[in-house]
Amino acid sequence: MLQDSFGRRFYYLRLSITDVCNFRCQYCLPDGYTCEHDRDFLTLAEIEKLAATFAQLGTEKIRITGGEPSLRKDLPDIIRRCKQTPGIKQVAITTNGFKLPEHLPAWLDAGLDAINISIDSLDPKQFQLITGHNKLATILTGIDQALAAPHLTVKVNTVLMRGFNGDHLAQFLAWVKDKPVSLRFIELMQTGDNATFFDQQHVSGDTIKQALLNQGWMPALKDKTAGPAQEFYHPEYAGKIGLIMPYSKDFCASCNRLRISSLGKLHLCLFAEQGHELRHLLANETATAIASEITALMADKKVSHFLQDRLTGATKHLAMLGG
Repeated sequence: MLQDSFGRRFYYLRLSITDVCNFRCQYCLPDGYTCEHDRDFLTLAEIEKLAATFAQLGTEKIRITGGEPSLRKDLPDIIRRCKQTPGIKQVAITTNGFKLPEHLPAWLDAGLDAINISIDSLDPKQFQLITGHNKLATILTGIDQALAAPHLTVKVNTVLMRGFNGDHLAQFLAWVKDKPVSLRFIELMQTGDNATFFDQQHVSGDTIKQALLNQGWMPALKDKTAGPAQEFYHPEYAGKIGLIMPYSKDFCASCNRLRISSLGKLHLCLFAEQGHELRHLLANETATAIASEITALMADKKVSHFLQDRLTGATKHLAMLGG
């Protein structure tokens, strides 16, 4: 079992397979994707070896991210290889849902267990303003299809922004009233490229937490492989609400995930100063040898992401590592 020097255990790997994204979200890539390197992304064989390596180290859950992972045509094969890895109990993806109704059947056939879909507004005009695409209706149709799929866990991610959706809580609550989806509000995080936007738009999740508690919502229990969301349920609602508040006290104390970039670097934190090269090992070393190297690198993991000190590390924008 992977463990760092602070006693935290790591069951969960976020695996980026591309940093390309076709959306232009205001908080991430407002000017669109710009390629700053060769698009020599991890191959299917490399991904298979990484999955086997992390499974040896106790990883039980792999989340496939981007950029936008569905831009890779071999995404179903990637899902299938990860799912077939002994020891991996859950395979999930995070997607913008651009072609969700079209892609979902192939993902399900490959063995997908869980899906997170990004929707930052339920208003079509506001959604287009945030993302640069008029795709909300398509994505909502895809979500309904996902909810109808047996055994598929469906979550929706919403990045909180003061001037775009900061006062939309009532609209979102009405949406989950009869829809069995977990909707998670994510505090806007500062990255290397968005400092001014962050200062203008950051909203604390504490205000939403208090509003939920005042309306009778109650905290839900978490699984050991769950993400950092504080989740709440209400007996009169089919859906749940989660809050991801990276600026809250002791947020990093429950850290249980590591990240691999689409170029094969191990990132011990989303906001680490650098990634550690693993790709040269994937070609020639066994999974056991690579696992030993990863175990040794855990000594470099810090106690905190230090976002509260406005230190954003090497993360220029969230598409680099899939958030």
